[in-house]
Amino acid sequence: MSKLKVRDLMTTQVVTLKPDDTVKKAVIKFALDNISGAPVVDNRNHLLGILSENDVLAMLLKYQDELDEDSPGNVMLNYPMDSGMEESSILKSISEEISNTLVSDIMTRTVLTTTPDTTIMEVLSSMLEMKVNRLPVVEKGVVVGIISRGDIIFALYKRKA
Repeated sequence: MSKLKVRDLMTTQVVTLKPDDTVKKAVIKFALDNISGAPVVDNRNHLLGILSENDVLAMLLKYQDELDEDSPGNVMLNYPMDSGMEESSILKSISEEISNTLVSDIMTRTVLTTTPDTTIMEVLSSMLEMKVNRLPVVEKGVVVGIISRGDIIFALYKRKA
């Protein structure tokens, strides 16, 4: 595996987000595509940031902390954000605020990236050291792929049966 390059394992059909996408749209995309994060790109596919489940959950926790101070006993996750809550419910108001938050407001802007020609072992070392699950693969400022820990794990055994 030491001679393998990122280009050998990376996913080239990258699920991306736009900075003006809402958190609701991003979370639905995560669920439908079975991913836990995605690069945020402009219209020319230039990398602007990355959004992960951690970013969304950190925001949710921030709102829960505020809710605990203002309205003890209410728990964000007790009600799905798309459920029919009472119109005047504080949870409904917070849910709408979270759902309508722009990806650009909570994305991570400083992103560790890699290139297609980086060795898999270099990438793996960086991922583990920086505690990240995925790295956008960038060439000339443009996202050309993504490499995840899962891509590396699945490459351990070529034959799946």
